[in-house]
Amino acid sequence: MNHSRPAEPQLITDLLREFQRGNAAVESELFAAVYADLRARARQCMASERASHTLQPTALVHEAFLRIFHGAGIEWQNRTHFLAIAARQMRRVLIDHGREHRAAKRGFGWKVSLTDHDAPNPEIGVDPEALEALLDRLQRADPAACQVVELKFFSGLTDQEVAHALGVSHSTVRRHWKFARAWLRERLDVASPKH
Repeated sequence: MNHSRPAEPQLITDLLREFQRGNAAVESELFAAVYADLRARARQCMASERASHTLQPTALVHEAFLRIFHGAGIEWQNRTHFLAIAARQMRRVLIDHGREHRAAKRGFGWKVSLTDHDAPNPEIGVDPEALEALLDRLQRADPAACQVVELKFFSGLTDQEVAHALGVSHSTVRRHWKFARAWLRERLDVASPKH
């Protein structure tokens, strides 16, 4: 099985739809097709984690894949939709793992950036559970802005890729990103520890 390079988006979309139709035989082929993309996203997610983290990117990929395909059925749209769901699941795996690790000790373990780059760089220390709660609040306040944050930050998509995935214009993505950055920055500044 070759896990080294990403598969064509149409192949992934076709495999997702086959799996959705109940063809469980394509699961291993689907895993092989999405592995490179998932591994890249896992490395990106792990870059914001503490250096001594016990969860490795490979384990994160496997756990997220299991949660995606052995949980509730999902109406798959395409590869980008899959990557957005995968990013959300990876974030949840990391949060669950962080809860277990910090059971006796609380602290700020993630770093997030709200800079205006296509690929955000880690910047502000934040508790993963606090970030998850903020994203849940943003989802209720502005679902489109939350979706842009998830696709840009957690899936690592560029503005153009987000626009294509959501079927909106580049300027719409920029508008949602600008709102979400301001909204999150204001709340993260309040929640961040002061030294």
